[in-house]
Amino acid sequence: MGSMQAPIKVLMLPWLAHGHISPYLELAKRLSMRNFHIYLCSTPVNLSSIKPKISEKYSSSIELVELHLPSLPDLPPHYHTTKGLPPHLMNTLKEAFDMASPGFSDIVKSLGPDLLIYDFLQPWAPEVAKSHDLPSVVFISVGAGTLSFMFHMIKNTGRKFPFEAIRLHDYGQAKLIEMIDDSAGSVNNKDRCLQSVERSSNFILLKTFRDLDGVYMEYLSSLLGKIVVPVGPLVEDPSNIEDGDSIIEWLDEREKLSTIFVSFGTEYFLTGKEREEIAHGLELSDVNFIWVIRFPIGESTELEEALPEGFLERVRDRGLVIDGWAPQAKILEHPSIGGFVSHCGWGSIMESIKSGVPIIAMPMQLDQPLNARMVEAYGVGLEVKRNKSGDLERSEIAKVIKDVVVEKDGDSVRKKAKEMSDSIRNKGEGELDEVADVLVRLCVGFKEQHVSK
Repeated sequence: MGSMQAPIKVLMLPWLAHGHISPYLELAKRLSMRNFHIYLCSTPVNLSSIKPKISEKYSSSIELVELHLPSLPDLPPHYHTTKGLPPHLMNTLKEAFDMASPGFSDIVKSLGPDLLIYDFLQPWAPEVAKSHDLPSVVFISVGAGTLSFMFHMIKNTGRKFPFEAIRLHDYGQAKLIEMIDDSAGSVNNKDRCLQSVERSSNFILLKTFRDLDGVYMEYLSSLLGKIVVPVGPLVEDPSNIEDGDSIIEWLDEREKLSTIFVSFGTEYFLTGKEREEIAHGLELSDVNFIWVIRFPIGESTELEEALPEGFLERVRDRGLVIDGWAPQAKILEHPSIGGFVSHCGWGSIMESIKSGVPIIAMPMQLDQPLNARMVEAYGVGLEVKRNKSGDLERSEIAKVIKDVVVEKDGDSVRKKAKEMSDSIRNKGEGELDEVADVLVRLCVGFKEQHVSK
């Protein structure tokens, strides 16, 4: 890094979802320890939720920058985030984000960063950077397998994906096509993704690691004509999470690997039918569990009313049901945890793999059905298969839980999860050193190129 002694100033602009902002913040923390000064830009409602996660250690090297979206009639400021956003307003949020481009340009002008790192839903961001003579790189917080499948579908319509292990069930395929073709304003998701990647410098950053995703990284690179640089799993350090002591105490009383953690992320709310099948599945499995249930903002529902009659009483000796939030990374690190029933958001998969916890995959929406297939392809979990109507069934839920946590059939999955965890821990943060190096070289090369003109 000798070519640039002063810290490199990086402006980060993630999409307005917790699952995107969180890895950007973790990347910001790692880069700030490697002579980078980070400006993390998002809406006030998002920044207020991540402010507590920036300890004094980072207070001088990570600055939060407010981006104000236009006030649209259906989209008051508390909806300038995907968290708690009614699903029908998702495209309105994308349009409002697009409309914030001039304000973002003013931010770039006033901060004068050396580099922009942006997300894959805002192709206007690298255009703003270009207008200010600024290099930019896209950072996508999903794995190479999932991303290569999606870009294969976009670019090679009708041709078979070259990796046999990755096939989607009908319901998963339909959801993926719907997501890719969905439009906000004049731009559909497919074009947003393509343009965001095409406008990146000669490489893209990806939240994954080579031992897991190497073969898919190579295929993705050939599809996009860009170098794929992994940044590692970017999991928040569980020791930084202060809450959840009562849950940890409850886990302390359980035997090693005897308990599963059940959570479906911050942005999916289970239907009554799904809650019922999952509850009965947990009961039939006879395995200890912690189940986090979330309800949409403004919907006050008592747990007893939301679950089958008598369920809480019947499972009280081996089950803990929590309304709202639980310290996921901290729970997954606990020695009593032997499995994770997950919606297969990419961040949750990375946390589970880093902790060595096998996954009981129960995808719900977006890229999750594809991520669930990747979980099986990696050998770190098994998917709960749905019936022909696309519904979950309690008997299948119970069977897969037992297979992963208890039965001999799950030995290979448990072993593979442990191997992957050891691989991540042994490597430390080698990926981050490589990332820092390529970013420095990009900034130095860009400056030298402009000085010579």
